[in-house]
Amino acid sequence: MTTERYPTSRPAVVTCGLPYANGSLHLGHLLTTLSGDALSRALDTLGQQTAFVCGSDMHGTPIAVNAHENGETPEAFAQRYHEEFADTFPRFDIEWDNYGHTHDDTNVETTREFVRSWIDNDHVYEKDIKVAWDPEAGQPLPDRYVEGTCPYCGEHARGDECDEGCQRHLEPGEIEAPTSTLTGNPAEYRTRSHEFLRLSDFQAYLREWIDRLEGTENAKNQPRQWIEGDLRDLCITRDMEWGIDYPGEGEEDLVLYVWVDAPIEYVSSSKQYTERVGADTYDWADVWHDDGEIIHVIGQDIIQHHAVFWPAMLRGAGYNEPRAIMASGFVNLKGKAFSTSRNRAIWADEYLETGFSPDFLRYYFITAGNFQSDINFTWSDLQQTTNEELVGNIGNFVYRSLLFAHRNYDGTPLADEPASDEVQGRIETAVDDFTAAINDYSLTEAATAVYELSGFGNRYIQSNEPWNLIDDDPHAGAAVIRDCVQLAKAVGVLLAPFAPEGAERIWTQLGEDGSVHDAGIDAALDAPPAEFSSPDEIFTKIEDDEIEPLAAELAAMVEESDDTADSRGTDSDDDGDFGDAPEIDTTARDRIDFETFQDLEMRVGEVEVAEPVEGADDLVRLEVDIGTETRQIVAGIKQFYDADDLPGTRVVVLANLEPAELFGVKSNGMVLAAGEEADLLTTVGDAPIGSLVR
Repeated sequence: MTTERYPTSRPAVVTCGLPYANGSLHLGHLLTTLSGDALSRALDTLGQQTAFVCGSDMHGTPIAVNAHENGETPEAFAQRYHEEFADTFPRFDIEWDNYGHTHDDTNVETTREFVRSWIDNDHVYEKDIKVAWDPEAGQPLPDRYVEGTCPYCGEHARGDECDEGCQRHLEPGEIEAPTSTLTGNPAEYRTRSHEFLRLSDFQAYLREWIDRLEGTENAKNQPRQWIEGDLRDLCITRDMEWGIDYPGEGEEDLVLYVWVDAPIEYVSSSKQYTERVGADTYDWADVWHDDGEIIHVIGQDIIQHHAVFWPAMLRGAGYNEPRAIMASGFVNLKGKAFSTSRNRAIWADEYLETGFSPDFLRYYFITAGNFQSDINFTWSDLQQTTNEELVGNIGNFVYRSLLFAHRNYDGTPLADEPASDEVQGRIETAVDDFTAAINDYSLTEAATAVYELSGFGNRYIQSNEPWNLIDDDPHAGAAVIRDCVQLAKAVGVLLAPFAPEGAERIWTQLGEDGSVHDAGIDAALDAPPAEFSSPDEIFTKIEDDEIEPLAAELAAMVEESDDTADSRGTDSDDDGDFGDAPEIDTTARDRIDFETFQDLEMRVGEVEVAEPVEGADDLVRLEVDIGTETRQIVAGIKQFYDADDLPGTRVVVLANLEPAELFGVKSNGMVLAAGEEADLLTTVGDAPIGSLVR
């Protein structure tokens, strides 16, 4: 790993969390893949040698269970979804350099090489552990065949993860009151020998590595609770038939845990790309064995696997370390996470059936807010972003500029002269902003640089009124249009990672050779062609009559899924775990700029329910309506307020705080209060619930 700014002298690889071959893709699955594709394209634009690789996750208990219920072998079942994924991704302009899967020969062999390295270097040991057993079925129960109670927070949990509570990874034998999902009967624990990767061997290394890790703040901060605490070793084997066989001696009946072979697919997919294009074009070993740039784009629910397990796995096998991890929030519907089990989701093929451009979804996801924050998807928000920003700003500027240039000059006037100093300077600023944003792993800021450049173009053409100048001062009029065409070309170059189809349309209409996706960032200031044909609109507006039936269908689906929700309550990723921050003396802190302040999402809320947290001296559990949803928030105000008096109280809520858990209670936000006696902040007037504090 280097610390050079992009583009660096080393090759890079961008990966995304592997989609699980257990069902069709929905829009929630696409957030990280669309973002990873945009990052990879942006790095290419900067001149960084980059490979964008991934693969389908084919192993694990859920696939084995569902395949059995479907009357298929696990391999055939997973292969069918893998092929569906491989067909769907390109329809969203997601262009992998290689897309493999975890059951192919390359990954099987690479995984075994990793594990043999750990064994040879004495990082693996055998240990007797409790394994859930179904006495009626007469067989051991791998993680997903078991459900029960989380030993940490008391919520209902799966055998491998507290999916409905604290989100902790659970080792075999930890879940309490285990129940077999095969028969529904109580399970029992029996002793069984399994293999463990000694993560404690890497704890000192991980503590140093996390300090140099780049990417999003959640990916850098969340793992510290494991790395700096009592780091437990990782059980790397499971009692089942479907998976990659453990390569050690005498354990032929065990397979490797799915979270062993899944991230190794990143390496395997890179190998396959090199095999296809040749090491002279891209050498996977330069990235993974030497000092290349490894960037992972994942969902926030798998940070622990990528920022604790994975760097230790790489270190133990003598591989390079990740340079950056970008961890996204979730895509929600009406404040609740997509749920495939409740059919509360918008499926990838449903979006494609609308006929809307993939550009619309890509741009909407990337500009919807801070990458780490959840996106509350609505069709009307997609429409508004598309019509106001892609159509009304970017598309409008490019189309009017090229149309005016074609009608009056058959192309670019004064093409052999440079653009004005003002316009060249503004493009250079946009290029610098774009480059800085990608180096900060902020796709939102990079896309904003394009939007603002186009906004400048709209103001520039409007204030200079070339339609008047062509008669009064023909040369001045031609110079203005020359500037506008240069701005349009720069917009196309910088827009390419975020709206590939629209950017290519701009490039083609300018009469440029090749593809905009092969153009480097310097092309933004290269002179445009002297001649080009009559342009067409770059983007098409989304009409109300297209959105209304989709919005109605979505509302009915959400209502139905809420009505049929099971007694266990929320989905695994419905609520984040947010907690109260310590009191801060602001005079002791450095000032922040306005952009940093804008990242804070503070909303007016109203307390609906308040009750003390059992066992805590100062905590109260609140349910607060913040307009878009009702949040559960834990606040340290018990000694200052009677809980019975709090319902109906208007408060100010910090809604995009990192998750936490207090006394086993999930908290999703922070109620703001002032002073030693926790004086709750509110508004002087009657600001509507959900209003943003600005």
